[in-house]
Amino acid sequence: MNYDHHIIEHIGQGHQTLSVEFSPPRTDEAGRQILKTAALLRERLDPDFVSITYGAGGSTRERTQEYAGLLRTEYGFDVVAHLTCVGSSKDELRSIVREYRQAGLSNIMALRGDPPKGQTQFSPHPDGCAYANELVKLIRDTEPEFCIGVAGYPETHPQATSPEQDLINLKRKVDAGASFITTQLFFDNSHYFSFVEKCRAIGIEVPIIPGLMPALSLDQALRFGKMNGSTVPAELERRLEAVNGDDKAQRQAGIDWACEQASELLQRGVNTLHLYIMNRSESALGLVERLKLEGVLKRG
Repeated sequence: MNYDHHIIEHIGQGHQTLSVEFSPPRTDEAGRQILKTAALLRERLDPDFVSITYGAGGSTRERTQEYAGLLRTEYGFDVVAHLTCVGSSKDELRSIVREYRQAGLSNIMALRGDPPKGQTQFSPHPDGCAYANELVKLIRDTEPEFCIGVAGYPETHPQATSPEQDLINLKRKVDAGASFITTQLFFDNSHYFSFVEKCRAIGIEVPIIPGLMPALSLDQALRFGKMNGSTVPAELERRLEAVNGDDKAQRQAGIDWACEQASELLQRGVNTLHLYIMNRSESALGLVERLKLEGVLKRG
């Protein structure tokens, strides 16, 4: 079996790396879109690795597995397949982990997961995992060869009792066997730098990959910010509001802002960027092309 490279092999070499996130399609048309995007990104961007999410309640489990396989075999990407605790027993989770490994995957993003549609509170399966650190341990015990990623929240998880407790919970995930952290999206770099500093202060030493999303509109920025506990800076809101109603101009304003974020991160020594692209190539390509022109992103 030819297995993917571990993600930490990509991000541990000292050079700049880039990754993007896909979501499993729910329709055939959406499936064609994700494959079109994958082809464009492979040709023009060539990300070092990609990730693919896992629907609430396991609602896209089969499609996650299907498209993880396609991204890997048809386009040659190293793939980070997401897995959540929601709706699955420990035996079912172990089975999924083994299926991922048998498919040649070497990387998993372990998440507690959001409640299924129509529910507001997370309720673990009676014989499942209640927290992401439990899922990390289950993966590590089931298939020790996996490189395991976990999520970090630069501005604190919306359901955390305090920022301090949120960091303690993150350290539990790392101590359980996580190899790297990918942050939820943020629009203000100061939150990322502060987050990394706090993580290091409590002994979290694994790589912390910043997650950026070029906002397509003010509504999207506010909606995703609320969902992930990320504030939308007044200046970004002003820029998007100034071109409200002009989709192309709003998209460009979002790309410009994300480019400013990425440029600062790279200039301050952050060598890995993760882009949330909503299965579309335009914003990622626009951002990367501009960063290359500025000379801060050095890729072939």
